[in-house]
Amino acid sequence: MPNIGPMELVVVLIIALLVLGPRKLPEVGRSLGRGIREFRHSLRSDTHEGEAVELREELTAAEQLGSRTSERRSRARTPAGAEGEG
Repeated sequence: MPNIGPMELVVVLIIALLVLGPRKLPEVGRSLGRGIREFRHSLRSDTHEGEAVELREELTAAEQLGSRTSERRSRARTPAGAEGEG
């Protein structure tokens, strides 16, 4: 991937100034900045969303494991003939 140096950047800005004009150039720059910001935000939110899904899955698995463990403990504490009595 080629590096963009200061001279190339100056040339691009001069061409943009000639094509867009001095009145439109700041507006286009702001729009471009907003677009890049929104794109980066969407990338971050997708990453965080994926992490959140993984955490929810782990939490659900831990809760299921915990409920199984508590069921086993309650069965172990119950006397052998007490379950059928009522």
